[in-house]
Amino acid sequence: MNQHTTPTRPEFFTFANGEKAPLPFAQSEYDTRLAGLRRIMSDMKLDAVILTSMHGIAYYSGFLYCAFGRPYACVVTQDSATTVSANIDGGQPARRSACNNLVYTDWKRDNYWRAVKSCANGAKRIGVEGDHLTLAQTDKLRSFFEVDHMADIAPASMEQRMIKSPAEIALIREGARVADHGGFAIRDAIKLGASEIEIAMAGRDAMELEIARSFPASEIRDSWVWFQSGLNTDGAHNPVTTRQLQQGDILSLNTFPMISAYYTALERTLFIGEPDAASLKLWQANVDAHELGLSLIKPGATCSGICAEINDLFASRDLLQYRSFGYGHSFGVLSHYYGREAGLELREDIDTVLTEGMVVSMEPMLTIPEGTAGAGGYREHDILVVGADSSENITKFPYGPEHNIISA
Repeated sequence: MNQHTTPTRPEFFTFANGEKAPLPFAQSEYDTRLAGLRRIMSDMKLDAVILTSMHGIAYYSGFLYCAFGRPYACVVTQDSATTVSANIDGGQPARRSACNNLVYTDWKRDNYWRAVKSCANGAKRIGVEGDHLTLAQTDKLRSFFEVDHMADIAPASMEQRMIKSPAEIALIREGARVADHGGFAIRDAIKLGASEIEIAMAGRDAMELEIARSFPASEIRDSWVWFQSGLNTDGAHNPVTTRQLQQGDILSLNTFPMISAYYTALERTLFIGEPDAASLKLWQANVDAHELGLSLIKPGATCSGICAEINDLFASRDLLQYRSFGYGHSFGVLSHYYGREAGLELREDIDTVLTEGMVVSMEPMLTIPEGTAGAGGYREHDILVVGADSSENITKFPYGPEHNIISA
């Protein structure tokens, strides 16, 4: 009779496979961020914080995970910080973490929580990201920890992320430059009969090659382009299609380079061939709103106050009903599938005061429905860095009818 023995398999382990990879920022940058989080912990009287979101973990550790159905964490106490990653990722999380790393295995259910608990030093007062931790995982946490108190640290962490360091601003500047680079590649690819996907690929390829050239130590991932035409311009986040460009089309150019989890963007309205009078009038109205918004972004202004002034401009031209969304948002560790600094959006219900170190967009959009003169989606998008006394526009791609009518 054959005897089968089950080998001993660890619930979690360390796996330092190779040297640490160069991270987008110096170790001192991550140390400063963790010190800020530890101040939040002290203020909230917390023993440990369990970060679970992509943006939270990336901001404090430098490691951007790929979930694929598995949970990840960064456990922070006053004395340690440790990313917790799945065994499927091998040593990459350890190489890309500015702190310690612990790998959990799949051999037994809930090894993730066993690994997390081992990092938390008996914590009973725990901070979590309430906008990310699911009900199911919250139940798991409570079953593994003797929780005396659980607090949502997401709002305070978001406020910390809203103020960018000089190193972050330098990276965002580069991102804006790469977005412009992709924009010029797209404009060069625009021609009658070309498809949205063909044109989008030209912009994406140009950006990824430029990121690889400028940041050779970075992971190349997640950059994308939305290039829309005709009816497809009505939504800012409409996916690319195989639609072919036609004479007179309104076009929307949108480039989104991602450098080490940092998002930047460029968005522009264009036309292929001369637009009709109604389209030109609407386009100019949106440009006027854009320029007004650019002038309003300065230290001391409020998000809601900026929004109100642009609303007044659109209302005076009987266009406010066509406004699509808020007029801008923060930049940093965010993406179309993770992260958003919701406290720094240019909307009526947000009264945040702009201060030095914030980075925000100005991006008005009008959507005119089919069957109406000038139908289509009009939008422009620039990135501004708020300084001590003024703001700086770091987007250089030109906007407006004098620059972005493409000869057929």
